[in-house]
Order: sequence, then structure tokens, then C-alpha cells
Amino acid sequence: MSFLFRSICFLILIPIFLITFVSATQHLCHPDQKDALLEFKTEFEMVDSKSWVNKSDCCSWDGITCDAKSGKVIGLDLSSIFLYGQLKSNSSLFRLRHLRDLNLAQNDFNNSPIPAEFDKLMGLERLNLSHSFLSGQIPTNLLQLNKLVSLDLSYSCSFFSFPCFSMPLSIDESFLPLLARNLRNLKELDMSSVNISSEIPHDFSNMCSLSSLNLANCNLFGEFPSSVFLIPSLQSIMLDGNSNLRGNLPLFRENNSMLELSIHNTSFSGYIPDSIINLKHLTSLTLSFSKFLGKIPFVLGNLSNLSHLDLSYNNFVGEIPSSIGNLNQLTDFDVSVNKLGGNLPATLIKLIELRSLSLCSNQFTGSLPPNISQLSKLESFCADSFMGAILSSLLKIPSLKDISLECNHHNNLLGIENISMLPNLQSFSIHHNNYNKVGLVDLNVFSSLRKLNRLYISGIPISTANITSHSDFPSHLFELRLLDCNLTEFPYFIRNGRSLHILALSNNKIKGQVPNWLWRLPELLVVDLSRNSLSGFNGSLKASLESKVLNVDLRSNAFQGPLFIPSMFLLYFDGSKNNFTGEIPQSICGLSSLYVLDLSDNNLHGSIPWCLETQMSSLTALNLRNNSLRGSLPDIFMNAKNLGSLDVSHNRMEGKLPSSLIGCSALEFLNVGSNGIDDIFPFQLNSLQKLQVLVLRSNKFHGTLHNDDGFYVGFPQLKIIDVSHNDFFGTLPSDYFLNWTAMSSKRYSNMEHEYITNLYIYYISLDLMSKGVSMEMELIPKIYTSIDFSENQLHGQIPDSIGLLKELRNLNMSSNAFTGHIPSSFANLTNLESLDLSQNKISGEIPPELGTLSSLAWINVSHNLLVGSIPQGTQFQRQQCSSYEGNPGLNGPSLKDVCGSIKASTPPQPEPLETKEEEETLSWIAAGLGFAPGVVFGLTMGYTVVSYKHGWFMKTFGQSKQQNSRTR
Repeated sequence: MSFLFRSICFLILIPIFLITFVSATQHLCHPDQKDALLEFKTEFEMVDSKSWVNKSDCCSWDGITCDAKSGKVIGLDLSSIFLYGQLKSNSSLFRLRHLRDLNLAQNDFNNSPIPAEFDKLMGLERLNLSHSFLSGQIPTNLLQLNKLVSLDLSYSCSFFSFPCFSMPLSIDESFLPLLARNLRNLKELDMSSVNISSEIPHDFSNMCSLSSLNLANCNLFGEFPSSVFLIPSLQSIMLDGNSNLRGNLPLFRENNSMLELSIHNTSFSGYIPDSIINLKHLTSLTLSFSKFLGKIPFVLGNLSNLSHLDLSYNNFVGEIPSSIGNLNQLTDFDVSVNKLGGNLPATLIKLIELRSLSLCSNQFTGSLPPNISQLSKLESFCADSFMGAILSSLLKIPSLKDISLECNHHNNLLGIENISMLPNLQSFSIHHNNYNKVGLVDLNVFSSLRKLNRLYISGIPISTANITSHSDFPSHLFELRLLDCNLTEFPYFIRNGRSLHILALSNNKIKGQVPNWLWRLPELLVVDLSRNSLSGFNGSLKASLESKVLNVDLRSNAFQGPLFIPSMFLLYFDGSKNNFTGEIPQSICGLSSLYVLDLSDNNLHGSIPWCLETQMSSLTALNLRNNSLRGSLPDIFMNAKNLGSLDVSHNRMEGKLPSSLIGCSALEFLNVGSNGIDDIFPFQLNSLQKLQVLVLRSNKFHGTLHNDDGFYVGFPQLKIIDVSHNDFFGTLPSDYFLNWTAMSSKRYSNMEHEYITNLYIYYISLDLMSKGVSMEMELIPKIYTSIDFSENQLHGQIPDSIGLLKELRNLNMSSNAFTGHIPSSFANLTNLESLDLSQNKISGEIPPELGTLSSLAWINVSHNLLVGSIPQGTQFQRQQCSSYEGNPGLNGPSLKDVCGSIKASTPPQPEPLETKEEEETLSWIAAGLGFAPGVVFGLTMGYTVVSYKHGWFMKTFGQSKQQNSRTR
């Protein structure tokens, strides 16, 4: 019986075993899955796809993961295999409905948009589309993938080409709130370098599963919700590069998992709370380039796991706490560019794992610890001159690879002749700010440092006489910067520098011509020859086919003749402040990726080439100011989505403003001043939501400053507007300034020393009238605000709504025909520094409330119909008598205090303002009556004046009357 039972069991088990064996060895891949994958292969050029063969099991193909039971494809990893082509909405990819993991990172999808059809892959848990040249708006359909635990849509920058300025991916305003509500399972979110351009919703603090959040370089603004930092599961948060993002560090709780906290280049402010001691797992803390202040808390020394600590570029004060010496895992410590002082703590030498130490630009006293050589792993060091003969001390640390010194007396250079004692030195940077106290340094002292790849010397006279050939200098030099070093000729020893990428020789005394061999250096990418006395170029003026140069700065030299474009790969070109002549060459239009072009302050003539339209998709800054360009501004801006600044002022432009300017959605700065443009006010530019500076001065603009629909001038971010010296007429409605948000809302005081830039690399400059003089603003502070409506034909009352502009600093409404009283609402302009209402018909008393305006340093109300006494405020008492003259009704003891017993003169009042029709009629009558004798008299006097008083004529009426210079 038992034998029979065993036999039956054996017969039953055999088929089960066979089924199991066959199942384990059969081809798992389903035909429909294989077909979809093979079709996907044909959609792209797949370089690494040799295993994708039709006759084989697709589950064994590279990058494919199948479910062990069903055979369905659940994972597809095609990252970094050089996929090239459009990712289309009908792609066979979207037939793989069982996918859980999809990684298409590091490929080239040729700027195609992200298809909305991703929402068909409802089983996705991990999606990575990073760094794959996708563009356009990210579809909200992605947020229907509610099983996602990891989403990566990031994009990274390249150091030399700065491609991130375009921020190819963007989102609409509904995206972030939807993300926070729908993706509650999300653990990892990376949207770095996506153009978010919004605030972070408070709902983000409800994403309880979040462990990693990267929103670096996203154009975030507003207040960051501090509760996000308190998500218990959060291990990493990166908010770097959002310069307008405000916030404070919260009171941290004990139950957190934070490992990495990075807030670099933001507007975060406040103190580091003592509760940071609760971040016991923290390994990296970066708070650099922000607005933090106060003392470095002593409790930081209790974060025993900390290996990276960067507090640089803030406003920290006091001393470095001695507790820092307790951080025995610390490898990087940076407190440069703060207001720290006192002695360095002796406990620094306990940081035996330290590899990088940066103390630059503070107010330390004393010296380095005498046993600094105990930091035997130290590779990078930066410090100021407070340490005396600092270089001699550093020579005792042979592990050093990178030294950066800021000096102000000669002692800091002691030991430089023995620099060869640091055989591992790869980078050496030294800056001196007292040129006259430094002796000549022989550059030959670096010749024995065969590993040196970066040399940066500034403010120290050097000699290259003892370097006779390129073999006398390190052959692997990657970067050479010799700024303000009293050089008189090119360093010819780099002629065969096959590794040189960056050459900067700015602010020297180099004359003559740029050698032709420079552009043929095989790896050269960046050339800065600015602020020398160079006059020309050797060899052909055609771009070298061998050149790879991307960035060229030739400004402030003595270059003459036609413009020279040294490379067809240029991304950045500054040829301003020279004497280039001729027309703008057509070869510029071949620079397909150019993002900054500055040809200002030259003698270029002709018209602006229409072919520049091909550059508009990449250009971020175009400056053609102060040349002799003619014709109309071409209608080439419809695709200028990245153009942040446009300056064509001080030329001879005519015609109308091009309608395509409305395509410049990123435009912040527009200056067409001092031309002959004949147009009405460009109301259509109100759609440019980022416009901060608008200059139309000294043209032939005409019409009213509001249209028949009641549409007023007003831009959300406008800080500076100058429409002076035109023919604008009409009245300004009482609520005219109602929506001038940027001038009415309080901005943060931490912007006081920040300036308007383009991409953080190109500073924008401007000239305008303030305090009665033409002011050249080489740098425009972000907090500066100005309105100049002077020298037009505006009349009626000054709108009461001007009192809303509490941030206004400069107001000029002179030389119009304003009537009525000075609005009492002026008393609300508490930041006003300059006020000019002269040459109008304003009547009544000066409101006494204006005496409380303590910031008001310059006032001119002369030549009006004012009566009564001037306000008692100190600022009014300090003005010159000329500020009040021409107002016969002004009297009282306060005026006598200013003007003494001299009674203000009564000038002839201007004639009443006529209507446009009356003016034109009178003009034609006058022209008819005076034409015949006028022609004879005019020709005679004109010939006499121009022939014999040419200098006076040009000074009075010529172009030299304009302020044309621009200094970076």
C-alpha cells in the first residue's frame, strides 16, 4: 500500500516539477512588450543597444527589468546611452503600461516637450527625466501618477556656457499646489533649474513622506514656509540659487532626520537658532551668500557628525566659537566674507580631518596658531592679511594644494620665493590692495611647481623677464590671471600652452596688437584683455577656424578699425569703450549661441542688422549704446524670450518702436533714450511683467501717458521710468499711480548693496537726472526708484495717488505746465531724496507736512506760483535760495533764513498752455509770415555761427551736450 501511495505521489509530482522547470526557463518577455521596445528603438538613435535583438528574450536586454511572475516590463533604465531625437506623444514607450521605474536621464531629446501621455503609466513609482534637453511647460498630467515616490526633472549648468539661463522647463501656477495634494507618497523630488517663478505653497509641509527636496535655481520668490524644514522624514533640502527667496530657519525639533541643509545664494535672513543642536544627524550645513546675521552659535560644536560647514558671505559677527574644535569629522570649514573678528580659536588645530579652511575677508586679529602644521591633511586655505607673515607659516604644510591670500602689507609676501616647498600646490591666488607697498615679484618662482594649474595674481607688480620659454613654466596651467600687475606686453611663455582654458590680463599697461597665436591655443575658452591700451589685432580679421573661445572681454582699450570676432563659438562678447568703426559685421549673426553682446561706446555706424533675429532666442543682454547707428530699431524681438536688457540709447535711431518687443517676456531693462524715435507711449509693453527700468528720454515721443480706455502707465516691477524731454501732453488722472507696485510696496532692506544684473555676470548701467545734475549710475542699486516726467507738456494737477509710492527716491516733474496745489500726500514719500517741481504753474502753499521728510536732501520748487512760508523742516532750511526763486508769493521768516533780505525775483510767467490744435494753427501762421525773411536771415546767421563759432555751436547744440559715457 505504501509503495502504491509513493508511486502515485511520484506520478503527481513529475508534471508539477516539469511545469515549474519549464516556467523557470521559458522566455518571460511578452510579445507586445517586445514589439513596443523594438519600436521605441527605431524612434531614436540608440548608440548602446546591441543586446536589443528581436530573437532574444527582451527581459535579458540591457536596461530592462521584468516582473518574475508576469514577465511584464516593470523597469526601463536608458540613462546616459546617448538617445537622440524627439520624445513624441505617440511614442511606443507609453504602451508599457506596467512600468514602475523609468529612467531616461542624461540623453538628448532635442528640446521636445514632455508628453502629457506619461499619465498612461499609472503604475510609475520612479520617474527620472533629468538633464535630457526637454523643454516647455511640464504637463500637470504628470501629477496624476499618484504612486510616484521619486520624481527628477532637474537640469544642470555648464561652467563655461551657462546654459541654465534659458531654464528650458517651466511650470504653470497650479503645478506646485497640485503636486503637494496629489503626490502624497513622494519621497524624492528634484526640480532644480526648472523655471518655477512662484512661491512655495504651505501645503508642501503636509508631504509627510518627503525625504529629499531639491529646488535649487528655480526663480523662487516670496517667503519659504519654515514648516517644510520640520517634516520629520526630511533628510536633504536644497534651495540654492533663489536670490529672491526669503525665509528664516525654524525652531528645530528633536524628531528629525536631517542630513543635508543647503541655502546658498538666497535672501534668507535672521539668526541661526540654538535649536540647531537638535539636528544631531546633520553632516552638511551650507548657509552661504545669504543674509544671516548675529553670532555663530556655540552649540554648532555639538553637531558631531558635521563634515561640511559653509557660513560664507553673510553678516556674522563676533568670534569663531572655540566649540568648533569639537567637530572632529569636519573636512570643509568656510566663514569667508563676514564681519567676524578677534583671535582665531586655538582649538582649530584639533580639526585633524580638515581639508579646506577659508577665513578670507573678515576682521580677525592675531595670527595663525603656531602649530598650524598639525593640520596635516589641509589642502585648501584662504585668509586675509591679519596673520602677518602668513605664507611662511603655510610652507610647513606640504599637503596644501590650494592657497588664496588677501593682503594689504608686504609681510604677507614673505616666503613667496620659497613657494617651491609646496610640491603639491595646484592653485595659488594672491590679491594685494596696496600696490605701492609691494616689491616686484619674479614670476619665475612658480616655474618648479609642475602640478600648478591655476595662478591668480592681482595688485602685485610682476616680472616675466626670467621666463625665456614655455618650458620654464608649468605645462599643465589651466587658468592664468594676472590683473593689475603692471604688465606691458603679452606673457609669451603661454604661446604653446596646450592646457590653458582661461586667460585674464585685465587692468595692465599692455599696448600694441593682440598676437594672432592667442586665438589658436587649442583649449582656450575665456579671454579677458579689458582695461589695457591695446589698439589692434595681428593677422586676419576673420574668425579663426581653430578657435574654441567662448567668452571675450575687450572693453576699455584703444582698439580701432572694424570689429573683430575671434571665434564662431562666442557666447559672451564685450567690445565696449573702444574706437571700433564701420558697421556691425554680418559675421555676428553666425554666433548661434551668443547670450551677451556689448558694443557700446564705440563709433559704429550704419543700421542694426536684421539678421540679429537669429540670436534673439539666446541673447540675454544687447547693448549698442553710444554709437552712431541709424535707421529704425528692427522688428526682430518676437522670439527674444531670454532677453533681459536692451540698450540702444545715444544713437540716431528713428521711426517707431518695434511691436515685437512684447515678445521679450524676460525684459528687465529697456533704454532707447537720446535718439529720434517718433512714436506714442508704448502701452503694449505693460505685458512685460519683469520690466524694472524704462527710459524713453530725449526722443520725439508724443501723445498722452494714458489712453482713451483709461489704461495708465504702470508695470508691476517698474522702479525707474524716464520719459523726459519728449512731447507728451495731457493730464494725469488722480489714480494714475495706483498700480505702481514696486514703488509702493516695502522691499527688504537687505537689497541695499545689491545691483541690477543680467545672469549675475553682466552689470547694467544708466544715466539719469537726480538732484539737479546728470548722474551716471555705473551700478543700479535694486532699491533705487525714480520717476522723471520733466520737459514735456503735461498739465493739470499732480495726482494725489503719487503719495502711494512710499519707496520713491527721485521725482522730477519740472518744466511742464502742472497747476493746482502740491498734493499733501507727498508727506507719505518717506524715502524721497530728490524733488524737482520747478518751471510749472503750481499754486498755493508748500504743505507743511513735507518738513517731516528727513530723507529729502534736494528740493527745487522755483518758478511757480507758490505762496506762504516754506516748511520748518531742516531739509527745507538747507536748500539754496535758487530752489525757491520765481515765486513772488513766498515769504515769511523761514524764507528769509534761507535767502536773507534778497527778495526772490519775479521772472516772466510762461504763456498759457494751448491746445494741440491752437499750437499747430499758430505755428503755421508764424511759419507763413516769417518764411521768406527767415530763410535769408537763418542761412546768413547759420553760416556765420558755424564757420566762426564752431566750438560754441557744437558745445551748445551738438551731440557733445549729451552724457554718452558708460562705465561698467
